[in-house]
Amino acid sequence: MDRERRGKPAGTPSDIVNIKTMGRSKFRHAIALCAGLSLGMDLSGCVLSPAGTAEERAEIDATSKSYESRASNHELPELPVEASWRNVLSRALQANGELESAYFEWKAALARIDQAAVWPNSNVVLTFGYMFSSENVKAWNRTTLGVGFDPSMNLTLPVKARAAGKVALDAAREAGDKFRAVKFEVQRKVLSAYFELAFTEEFIRIQQDNLALLNLLVESANTRAQAGGPLQDLLKAQIESRTAQNELANTQASAASMRNGLNAMLARAADAPLTLPTTIPAPRPIIADDEHLIAAGVAQNPELAALAQQVAGRQDAIEVARLAYLPDFSPSASITGNISQSIGTMLMLPSRRPALRAALNEAQAMRESSEAMLRQTHQDRAASFVANLYLMRNAERQMQLYRQQIIPAAQALVSSSRAAYAAGAVGFADLVDSERMLLTMRRMLAEVEMEREERLIDLEALAGVDVETLASTARPETGPAALASTPGQGQ
Repeated sequence: MDRERRGKPAGTPSDIVNIKTMGRSKFRHAIALCAGLSLGMDLSGCVLSPAGTAEERAEIDATSKSYESRASNHELPELPVEASWRNVLSRALQANGELESAYFEWKAALARIDQAAVWPNSNVVLTFGYMFSSENVKAWNRTTLGVGFDPSMNLTLPVKARAAGKVALDAAREAGDKFRAVKFEVQRKVLSAYFELAFTEEFIRIQQDNLALLNLLVESANTRAQAGGPLQDLLKAQIESRTAQNELANTQASAASMRNGLNAMLARAADAPLTLPTTIPAPRPIIADDEHLIAAGVAQNPELAALAQQVAGRQDAIEVARLAYLPDFSPSASITGNISQSIGTMLMLPSRRPALRAALNEAQAMRESSEAMLRQTHQDRAASFVANLYLMRNAERQMQLYRQQIIPAAQALVSSSRAAYAAGAVGFADLVDSERMLLTMRRMLAEVEMEREERLIDLEALAGVDVETLASTARPETGPAALASTPGQGQ
């Protein structure tokens, strides 16, 4: 029965209800057509990842264990009764918030690749329309179904998405190199603090031995003064003893301050007990020769690698700016009952040419800036590395001199003085002077050993590699490190 026979005017809102009563086959056909168009156009799950993305993900996955667990569980390993530098460094790297933050910055930068390289870059839009009319037209033929893309965001060409993904990958690699730079900077600070405390405690032990000798000298001078000897010797001995006591107290206060600072690096209470071995750490061996050290310092420096990735990213940004001259588009499709089916597209032509040209010029200028900074930093780091290497080798030369010649000679002098004092050939003051000379030589050896360790720590930070693994580290020929060794060249 038509609408006129039922006495209902055509085009009333009840026509919408008739959609439910139209032929099911036609309705299913419309839904299938709309869904097919939507699936055919909606590739939101497709990411045009650039080459190297999988390797970067594998690298961060290998690092994630320490930091992903820390995000939910902030328990740190306890230190042993006597903490070695390895114990301290291991805890410090897990406790350091700056390093943890750098890791998550790296992770966030890696996640931006999928955001930049996803295609289509615009959301799919489904449209529905129904025409009210007094004409005797079936509800199906008054219905319009359409599918297209969000008109507020143009659909870019796939090549643009891939280029944007390359820029994002360069940024992720730069963030990874910055994470490595932060790691070695934290390592440098922690090891410097540890070895400074260790050698300060060695200085305390030497000063305690020196004070014990001075106290013996005071007792001897006091005995002579009571027997009618010169009072000046007693006063001099007392002054030296009190001066040594003051120096010892100052050194002990410095050690307490260093211990508090090191505890802070370990995320412990400032006054928490921190006991170091009673002997200074043995010098860490260096298996690699100077040529290999210099090659590693220049080629693997994490700061240079980060700058090299910045240059690469800005080179890729130039390509993105050039691709902006290509048009964007926005396809769509629609169906109106049995009356019409249509497809179409909007083409967005880049008419803002001055702005596009300015963006390209900006990208080129930023690349030149990064290349200049990379060249300068390359020269500065290379010079700093060679200078530290020279000072370290000089400290090793002095260590060998003190250990092989000066210390044995001072020990021989003490032995001879003790024998002569026992025989009455020399006085007590001469014996004390001999032993104080040995203590002075011990202190000078400790200072040279401390200098050597400090220079080695700086070399590790500059090279971006642990000295224990340096001998087995192959010199890189490609990737960020290779760019760092050839500054000024983009990809």
